[in-house]
Amino acid sequence: MSKVALFGAAGVIGQSIASALRSNGCPYRVVGRNEAGLREAFGADPLAQIVTWNPDSPSSVLAAATDVDTLIYMVGVNYWQFELHPELMRKTIDGATAAGVKNIILIGTVYPYGNAEATPVREDHPRQPHTFKGRMRKAQEDLLMQAHREGRVNATVLRLPDFYGPGVQASLLHSAAQAAVNGGTADMVGPIDRPHEFVFVPDVGPVLARLVDTPAAFGKTWHLAGAGITTQRELVSEMERQTGNKLKLRVAHKTMLRLMGMFNPLMREMVEMNYLMTDPLIMDDSALQQLIGPIQKTSYVEGIRQTLFAAAKPRALTAAT
Repeated sequence: MSKVALFGAAGVIGQSIASALRSNGCPYRVVGRNEAGLREAFGADPLAQIVTWNPDSPSSVLAAATDVDTLIYMVGVNYWQFELHPELMRKTIDGATAAGVKNIILIGTVYPYGNAEATPVREDHPRQPHTFKGRMRKAQEDLLMQAHREGRVNATVLRLPDFYGPGVQASLLHSAAQAAVNGGTADMVGPIDRPHEFVFVPDVGPVLARLVDTPAAFGKTWHLAGAGITTQRELVSEMERQTGNKLKLRVAHKTMLRLMGMFNPLMREMVEMNYLMTDPLIMDDSALQQLIGPIQKTSYVEGIRQTLFAAAKPRALTAAT
């Protein structure tokens, strides 16, 4: 297996990929801004090489990408700073190609599509973003695929839907999981009865580990869909079934998000993306399965079980002290 670097490794997707590489006995490099966070997440793994970088410094990007064959890009920005996505991608491509990186895999989103024109959405769906975040994500993808067409690097994009799983705080379902095991009220973004899909984070890593060594993957965009169509309401009901607790819900729709946004920049930025809650965008990943073979997807029942178990751990630890 080629030498892999995970840029933006400290997030949950990076940790899932690292786990898959570790299972394969593959050494890998984790790259991020915060050394303490990287050491907490990966310091116990002898296969992990920890490297910090400053994405605004060309020399730092070059150093972080040196001696790497494949770079998996998951670098995040604040939800209210999406204008940074194209800029950071441009600097990363320049540094990576100068360092001799052969392949770049971008973990992408559905934002560049805009409103779904078909269900399910395949990779050939038009990219017509009507939101600022969608345009910034499209610009990020365009920069990478232009570098591929110019022969500077082999590039591909793997698009994911919303995700959830043990310890995944940046999930639409996180508050509900916490409330299910610890009590209190679950804050959710509505509507919660519309069709939706979620990918279970631990399922992502094995897919990336296979893509790294699949030359035919490059030059194209791929989808990794969730474990099927569901709704947030159905998953809340599953949490209630597994815990025996009835959840109290506080659901914020678009108008409420706009009001909350007067005081909270995250809520303000969620307003323009609320269309994904009202107008479902469900992905078709049959092309990816034809490329790499069957994909293991954890059922929602099992995924919720593991998510709830992780959410209950802090309470158990507190009770033991």
